[in-house]
Amino acid sequence: MRKLSIKDLDLQGKRVLVRVDFNVPLEHGAITDDTRIRAALPTIQFALEHGATVILASHLGRPKGKPAPELSLRPVASHLSDLLERPVTFADDCIGEAARQAVKQAAGGVVLLENLRFHAEEEKNDSAFAGELASLADLYVNDAFGAAHRAHASVAAITKHVRQAAAGLLMEKELEYLGRVLQSPERPFVAILGGAKVSDKLEVIENFVDRVDRLIIGGAMAYTFLKSRGTPVGRSRVEDDKLSAAAELIQRAADRGVTLALPTDHVVADAIDAQASAMLMAVGDPAIGDRMGLDIGPATVGQYGGLLRDAKTVVWNGPMGVFEIEQFAKGTKAIAHAVAAVRGTTIVGGGDSIAAVTQAGVANRITHISTGGGASLEFLGGRKLPGVEALTDKT
Repeated sequence: MRKLSIKDLDLQGKRVLVRVDFNVPLEHGAITDDTRIRAALPTIQFALEHGATVILASHLGRPKGKPAPELSLRPVASHLSDLLERPVTFADDCIGEAARQAVKQAAGGVVLLENLRFHAEEEKNDSAFAGELASLADLYVNDAFGAAHRAHASVAAITKHVRQAAAGLLMEKELEYLGRVLQSPERPFVAILGGAKVSDKLEVIENFVDRVDRLIIGGAMAYTFLKSRGTPVGRSRVEDDKLSAAAELIQRAADRGVTLALPTDHVVADAIDAQASAMLMAVGDPAIGDRMGLDIGPATVGQYGGLLRDAKTVVWNGPMGVFEIEQFAKGTKAIAHAVAAVRGTTIVGGGDSIAAVTQAGVANRITHISTGGGASLEFLGGRKLPGVEALTDKT
């Protein structure tokens, strides 16, 4: 990795501000999924083991630049304390006297600052606010890959107020795996892209058409591609303004000798509802009428599995159907098993894809699970991420 790493820093006796991504789901003040917190543990423990005072900064939700009690990070501090099996001091603010006193109190330990987005200056990438954050510490480390695509004060502007800005262990791992996919993937290289909208993944698809050997499309976005070929799709979700872009991508893939795979059968129903009457149908059958495609069928699962069998690099982002409803989740879960069976590097990103490999019990067989979400999509789409660009280059 060409960026400075936390492993390159002298941490002994230093106050280290670590930007983490603790933007976790909360219900009635309880954390319902702590994946992002656990992902930051190696960096936190590394800093503690090397004699640092660890100051953690994160956003949570969208409080619109002012305090919102229901979006306080206090429950996260308590949960983190349990995971680390040591006290975690909580600061009632992320800047000012409350933050300074909490850092002093936590000397040699861990302090979590209150939600950065309780200050409008965070999302405005305000330099003065960034300077106040930087004044709390001697060193700065960014371990929040999930926020790296945002030019916010704690991600970008803060690097102007510190001598060095280093990547944390999670950030380093994300850049290593995703960077390798873009620069030198082992082949055959297969990308699986699903989800609702072509527009969300258009840049990634365009970037991948020039890089992959096979491109597998699933989810509602497949229907924009199918309709662009004149295939009857009933009331399946289609982005009509993206039909020409989809047709162009199909042609580009053909011109480059890239296999672009689309569903051949699907599960259709007249409503996105757990109680809806669903049936299996061949893609293109005009009998779809006013029904909509909500999952890939078994023939498509077999087809996609065949394209994955000899793969050496696989990237998967996005479900194959309406994954949150059980009767439309079979295709996504089957792909999870197929990806887990690949004897090569497998990278899974996106909430539903991560949930699928977790629920299928195969998460431990995936090489790298990306916590990046939007950041990983932008990175794979070829964009430069502000939070990555702002890190100090290795000399």
